Amino acid sequence: MVYKLRSEIMDKTIENFLRYVKIDTQSSEESTTIPSTMKQHDLARQLVSELEAMGAAEITYDKEHCYVYATIPASAGCEKAPVLGFISHMDTSPAVTDTNANPRIVENYDGKDIVLNAAENIVMKVEDFPELLHYMGQDLIVTDGTTLLGADDKAGVAEIMTMAETLLMHPEKKHGKIRIGFTPDEEVGAGADHFDVKLFGADYAYTVDGGALGELEYENFNAAGAKLHVYGRSVHPGSAKGKMKNAILIAQEFQSLLPVEQNPMYTEGYEGFFHLDALQGNVEEVVADYIIRDHDRRLFEEKKDLFSACADFLNRKYGAGTVVVDLKDSYYNMREIMEQHMHLINNAKAAMEELGIEPKVSPIRGGTDGARLSFMGLPCPNLCTGGENYHGRYEYACVQSMEKTTELLIAIAAKYANR
Repeated sequence: MVYKLRSEIMDKTIENFLRYVKIDTQSSEESTTIPSTMKQHDLARQLVSELEAMGAAEITYDKEHCYVYATIPASAGCEKAPVLGFISHMDTSPAVTDTNANPRIVENYDGKDIVLNAAENIVMKVEDFPELLHYMGQDLIVTDGTTLLGADDKAGVAEIMTMAETLLMHPEKKHGKIRIGFTPDEEVGAGADHFDVKLFGADYAYTVDGGALGELEYENFNAAGAKLHVYGRSVHPGSAKGKMKNAILIAQEFQSLLPVEQNPMYTEGYEGFFHLDALQGNVEEVVADYIIRDHDRRLFEEKKDLFSACADFLNRKYGAGTVVVDLKDSYYNMREIMEQHMHLINNAKAAMEELGIEPKVSPIRGGTDGARLSFMGLPCPNLCTGGENYHGRYEYACVQSMEKTTELLIAIAAKYANR
């Protein structure tokens, strides 16, 4: 029976995933609509239809904001257990298109370079991605090199949907009430904007939005975004002495005032950074977009203070109003919330170990819907999905890792059955 159930989980997880990645759900950073792209509703409607067909309860489709919520009722005798949530996002990154995604499975991977597209000479090389060697003998789902795959986060969506159907089909498996949620626009930082925590009604939750099997994350960056405006003065270069203020050079000087070593190219682990993300302009005016990150709240505040101090210095040097900073916090490190709910981490680690998965607890060098949801009253660490190389054409997912992740969700649910 166990073998049959595992086979069902594996087949259904991959079947779901290959179906979902065919649906274009790329979000947009330039859009002013909610969701940022209406095509995200295509997957939302598909999920609602499948949830109805499998017999899920309390299905809610927020047709305005593109959120999907549903319930897997508690198994007999577990009705008083805490309500546990599992959440994934439906959108894919704006970095690379997912239109006409064409996945294929590389069976029994041999440890060599993978030709994604012979016609266009697109090759995923072990030299560039040495972690491929960890997957020798396993099956990998790859792209054809013209799109991203969409494992971020349709792998999570597929795993949650398979977990839901498995529990509904197997009432002998013990679990409390489970709430599942699918969000839009996570990739553009808006996934939690209209998430209805009260309607969701979970005591605790996990986002299923990590990477390689075993990843378990409950720390993330404190984050801020900054827009730097530099105002110059254009004068004919032949008579510019003492008159011209070159906004490009002043912006360059601003960047030089920031600590060189606190650049994402040189940081890892818990090290924070200042990242110049975009720059445009001319002698008259320059606009630069920065992101500021640090896991430590004190260091985060110091980074923001330094950023503003650099602008103040240049205003004293070149005149008031030369440099204007628009600085806004984006999200905070969920660790300060999670430290009050460490059972979420301990239970996930225990479930992994029971399944033969090595837990890999590490800080997220980025953000997650779970960080914002944690500060909205829903403690929400992040679980693996089995994908790698997110946000690019070399993205892939491991079949066996996705199967194990689905089993992990079921095992975690069981941990809370009689808590």
